[in-house]
Amino acid sequence: MSQLWKRCTRCVLSALACLGIVAAIAGCAQQDTRTVVTVWSWEPSMSAVARSFEAANPDVRIDIKDTSGYDNLNSAIQDGYGLPDVVQLEYYALPQYAVSEQLLDLTDRVDGYEGDYTPGTWSSVQLNNRVYGVPMDSGPMAFFYNQYVFEEAGIDATQIRTWDDYYMAAKKLKQIGVYIAADSGDASFYNAMIWLAGGRPYSTSQDGRTVNVDFTNDVGTRTFTSFWQKMIDEGLVDTHLTTWSDQWQEALGAGKVASVFSGAWFPSLLLADVPGTAGLWRVSQMPTVNGSTAGAEMGGSALGVLQSSRKPDAAFRFVEYACHDPDGIRIRVAGGAFPADTASLNADNFLSRTTIRDARGIDIPYFGGQEFNEVFSAAAERVSVGYQYLPFEVYARSDFRSTMGQAYSWSRQRQALDEAQERKAAGFKDVQLPENPGVKVALSQGLELWQKDLKEYAINQGFTVQ
Repeated sequence: MSQLWKRCTRCVLSALACLGIVAAIAGCAQQDTRTVVTVWSWEPSMSAVARSFEAANPDVRIDIKDTSGYDNLNSAIQDGYGLPDVVQLEYYALPQYAVSEQLLDLTDRVDGYEGDYTPGTWSSVQLNNRVYGVPMDSGPMAFFYNQYVFEEAGIDATQIRTWDDYYMAAKKLKQIGVYIAADSGDASFYNAMIWLAGGRPYSTSQDGRTVNVDFTNDVGTRTFTSFWQKMIDEGLVDTHLTTWSDQWQEALGAGKVASVFSGAWFPSLLLADVPGTAGLWRVSQMPTVNGSTAGAEMGGSALGVLQSSRKPDAAFRFVEYACHDPDGIRIRVAGGAFPADTASLNADNFLSRTTIRDARGIDIPYFGGQEFNEVFSAAAERVSVGYQYLPFEVYARSDFRSTMGQAYSWSRQRQALDEAQERKAAGFKDVQLPENPGVKVALSQGLELWQKDLKEYAINQGFTVQ
């Protein structure tokens, strides 16, 4: 009887072990059946949004990739593989992908959303009265500055209201060996400053098929170009540093570049890229040509679903959570994103916020306790309307380097020569003088080349050019 009992016991244990293995396999199989949605996004808080979404939607797994750059997206579209389901697109880029029918039409899915977003961001996700994305954030421009460095130069940055004020501050900063800004030729910055100056160099028909490009006769374009040429000619702008490069981040961190004109989405990226200067920075309204309350957008983005996605429903569920659900928006705002929805913009806890949450979930008073969202909200109200993007803006901005870039290239050579001569005059030994930069290429000449290129490209791509 004892032997029989032992055999039975072993059988039971074996059966239980098998059941455990089956259960484990079943668990793995269940996990493997989740719909995987691939999201391309550079937003630092997107991983936290994905974790929260998965908790509420256990049938979907979100694969976040920080892939950025429209060259990568264009290559994936052309090759037909490695494509995301959901893609973050800046507002300026969205029309290009909508016109080329790469984005899923979301109009029927977002019925009733219009009143939930600011008018500017909602209009930016539409083409020909169809909706191709959901607004994620917005980018009213603001003046970010290192208060410690400005005070060291004897400057009260809060009193910089006009471009002349900004110019005089730049001259004082130069006296202590600091640049007020860095610009090696950034199309996004240049276009935003034209907008700020009241420029309207582009016009596009409602369906995006007819365009006009006119830098030559646009007053705002000429106004900013003339001002920025003076800043560069006098060596007040560092033309060596490329925005977002490691060298640019190091210069900001070391106080060698004292300020940045950027969009209200910038705080989270500033915290991520230059964490060591937390507490030193402040934010103020943009200085304008004559001190007016005009404003402009720089950046801001939406999430869209690619037409090629085989999981459009699951993909849109994530887009909806990240951009429309209060929980998803709350996570991004806590991470420093500037929202596009009106509910967040008007919330007291948003306006009074003094910290930015980093990737570890720690709240950092990056702006020294300043209620920075109050500044951004006021900037959003100042944004002037009527500025239009080209339906091939991604190409236009990439072409900026090969046309306008010639002027910046000359400026970099000139700057290197001036710095070498200053070091030699100060008694430094073995200073190698670079070659003479040669004939000056002005920003206005670069604009002429850029305009010519854009019109030729538009014609070649089948657009009607006015």
